[in-house]
Amino acid sequence: MLLNFITRAPRSRRTLYFGSVMHIWSDLHFALMFPLLPLIERDMNLSFTQVGMLRATFSGASAVLQIPAGFLAEQMGEFWLLVLGNGWVSIGLVGMALAPMFGTLIVLSFIGGLGGGFQHPLASSMVSRAYDDKGRSTAVGTVNFAGDLGKLLAPPIVAAAIAVSMGWRQILWITGLASLAFMVAAALTRRGVDIGKPAAEESEAIARDGGDTRLRAFATLSGIGMLDSTARTAALTFLPFVLISRDMDASQAIGMLTFVFIGGAAGKFIVGWLGDRFSTVSLIWATKGLTAALIALALYAPMATMIPLLVLLGIGLNGTSSILYATVAEYVPARRRGRYYGFFYTTNEIGTVVAPIAYGVIADALSLNATMLIMGGITAMILPASLLLLTRRFTQ
Repeated sequence: MLLNFITRAPRSRRTLYFGSVMHIWSDLHFALMFPLLPLIERDMNLSFTQVGMLRATFSGASAVLQIPAGFLAEQMGEFWLLVLGNGWVSIGLVGMALAPMFGTLIVLSFIGGLGGGFQHPLASSMVSRAYDDKGRSTAVGTVNFAGDLGKLLAPPIVAAAIAVSMGWRQILWITGLASLAFMVAAALTRRGVDIGKPAAEESEAIARDGGDTRLRAFATLSGIGMLDSTARTAALTFLPFVLISRDMDASQAIGMLTFVFIGGAAGKFIVGWLGDRFSTVSLIWATKGLTAALIALALYAPMATMIPLLVLLGIGLNGTSSILYATVAEYVPARRRGRYYGFFYTTNEIGTVVAPIAYGVIADALSLNATMLIMGGITAMILPASLLLLTRRFTQ
């Protein structure tokens, strides 16, 4: 029924719907690991180091093929690669469910996680191209928001499965098989969907116009994206510890992250919509200025105000990504968008990998409070950095 609905929509909307549905599945695959980690740890008698290795391996593997996927999309189009990527991870989940020991699980999590590298650069490239004439920021923000729906589905799926006495292996293989069946059904609709084809080549004059300036702007945007990912990952990693240090028990502190995720999902959609109405720089200042202030305020705000504070923090943490993803399309030719989105997302992943380790070292050397204040200060550095875009803009 869902696939029939997609095939009957106008072409640009078909592209948006397809990219969004693929993003829901992709983020569900990777978010599922977080609530499953305690079950895996107990079943395999893992140390916390091994738990961290499993998380880093599965998530980190998704960054490996982002750049090659972008190059492939220029020749093949995005449709088949998005279906292939999600199908690849689906098979990986089934393989992980069958892993007899931790070493095998690590290897299979890396192999399965590789397929996740297709989603983000290719969906952003495909949707931005479909909405080049009008509404690009809103469309890219909608696809970005859709991924958070997948994240929000993971905890209740695991909770429901535990309620009927399923273990982590059953959850992984059922999810993997269900996802694989959906990808096969999506592949069968290819002729009716008619989206995700290779982009037409621009004329040489258009491709050359302002090329050096555009590339410098793209590099600036990528640096901002890396700092944005650093802020988001670090805040989500250490915020529960801040709440625990303020006399909240561990289960409550973890539960409070739900409000950050809710705000994050809303922020991605809202800022994407605002991106078609306000400039990129103004929205970066609004979202990252809010983020920097609230990271520090979380240390001192009355606990009674913590829920609205965390919702606002989520808006600030995640909202910036929608405008950044949409703005990438302004600096690169449509034909080459896949590869540039691959570079952009891979750069962002550097911040995701480095942030927890770097801030963890700071917290051990100084204190948690000092770490959060430093985090807020480094996040605020995004504001002056974004001003470089004002001299390198062609639109807005």
